[in-house]
Amino acid sequence: MSFSHLDDSVPEEEWARALAGRSSLDLDQLCPPGTGRLVVLAAHPDDETLGAGGLIAAFAARGAAVDVVVATAGEASHPESPTHTRDDLARIRRVELRAAVAQLAPKAAVHFLDLPDGGLAAHRAALDAALAAVVGPAADTTILAAPWRTDGHTDHDTAGLAAAALARTLGLPLLEYPIWLWHWGSPEQVPADLVLLPLGGAAAAKARAMETHVSQVRPLSAAPGDEALLSPGVLAHFERSFESFVLTRPRPPREVFEDLYQTSSDPWQFESSFYEHRKRALSLAMLPRPRFASVFEPGCSIGVLTQELAARAQAVAATDISDSALDLARRRLAAAPHVRLAQGAVPQDWPEGSFDLVVVSEIGYFLQPSELRDLAARTEASLTDDGVILLCHWRHPNDGWELTGDQVHEVFRAQGGLRVLAEHCEEDFRIDVLVRTAAASAGPGPDPR
Repeated sequence: MSFSHLDDSVPEEEWARALAGRSSLDLDQLCPPGTGRLVVLAAHPDDETLGAGGLIAAFAARGAAVDVVVATAGEASHPESPTHTRDDLARIRRVELRAAVAQLAPKAAVHFLDLPDGGLAAHRAALDAALAAVVGPAADTTILAAPWRTDGHTDHDTAGLAAAALARTLGLPLLEYPIWLWHWGSPEQVPADLVLLPLGGAAAAKARAMETHVSQVRPLSAAPGDEALLSPGVLAHFERSFESFVLTRPRPPREVFEDLYQTSSDPWQFESSFYEHRKRALSLAMLPRPRFASVFEPGCSIGVLTQELAARAQAVAATDISDSALDLARRRLAAAPHVRLAQGAVPQDWPEGSFDLVVVSEIGYFLQPSELRDLAARTEASLTDDGVILLCHWRHPNDGWELTGDQVHEVFRAQGGLRVLAEHCEEDFRIDVLVRTAAASAGPGPDPR
């Protein structure tokens, strides 16, 4: 996308006709009044006001906590200025940003990341880490807002992509606000899922906030290179009685995994991959006993590991979030009546009873951090006195998911009532065998046949 703020802006009258009749954004559906938290990411100071100032004011008026994260100080807004250096502009724009946010949400927290203006794409990892640190552990009442990921400005696009990745990882609703689309675009390029937020009383607060960004809405001086960045034609797009957002709601994990199994009957190549065969063999070889009385395997997928566990157990309970995966597992295990398969997700759908073996293999990093901690606690609580936990996870990053395999294992190892009986770690995966702290060293043990 190539455009300049000096180009003629699309007349606002054209946008008014094109956006008439769009669906309205219902904030009550996102979170009830008096609750919730809004985290707004801006690529530059003024993005937050132009694109989401009314949203910020509306959330603050509802009693929600608000955080505004500003990736850059906007120091490159006037590269030809003969009167202001980049440091001057950065200092001015930080002050303007704080004044604008004070008009919108006086109690909001402001976070400056001080990444380079115009260079966010080259600092994506730093942006990802900083945004994740502000957002913190996922919560059902957290809403994330950011520039539209195809807004046409490299920093806006990068900020939007970072927010979209984090929202997908944490399962958060995402509101993307276009800014430059209204300048360079046409009605045919408006996203089909764009929704409008009527501003009501928040419009006045937004207007006051826009006025605080003096360096952008007025000339720095009369000298060439100091012209106002935002012309009256551009500003008209943000003086509307509504704001516009592309709303992305988190997909339930069950749908995500159902889609995987619709694409492939073995999406992780459990049956064909030597890596998977070797990993299973190592995992099973590390178990301290040849037989177990009662085994639980959450996330059993198509039942390949379940089948091998069934050969060493009196009874196996196995669950998976995907009905399609369970259908395939039932076919595989049709001749094993001592295996019980059921649809469910952990930690919430934990089966009754106690187990002398719980196998947590390649599922921990698909959970939110709070869910993982709950999973570790429930696993420990369900163990018999001589029970065993078998952990096995891929160690590399999983695109779109927050946790790594190493983090999963460390959460389990941090449980106060557990100790490490055996461990194996290599470049691609790690295996841990945990037992109760008070349990005796594992020997052959009783044969539960």
